[in-house]
Amino acid sequence: MGGRIYGTVKAGSLKAIEKECEEILDMVSLAGKGHVQARTLGVVERKRLEVGRTLATKPKILLLDEMMSGLTPAEMDDALQLVTRIFQSGITLIVVEHVIKAILKISNRLIVLNHGQKIAEGEPQTVIKDKVVVEA
Repeated sequence: MGGRIYGTVKAGSLKAIEKECEEILDMVSLAGKGHVQARTLGVVERKRLEVGRTLATKPKILLLDEMMSGLTPAEMDDALQLVTRIFQSGITLIVVEHVIKAILKISNRLIVLNHGQKIAEGEPQTVIKDKVVVEA
């Protein structure tokens, strides 16, 4: 609730904020866990909670850094569905990720960095076939 109250968009009534928070918890697949302490959540649920806390601030742009690390294939598929829902809600996403399978499922544009230098940019299917990218 703190993210919603102190976020970038003026907060409404407490009842309205609680409703928005419930909707966010539902969006990140944590419905019904608003009363649970974060330290009791598992790794995947904590990642979802972090995304939810950020969404509560009503961002226009969201940076996701290595969100897929440590996830099983099934957990990764769930995370990709969440990322897709966030994008469809109108939030611009910048995703830093090394899991190529994940990037290809959610991206419409790639920028590839190698040692801090941009080595490729463009449509995902074109970029992943780039000789410099493959060598890197």
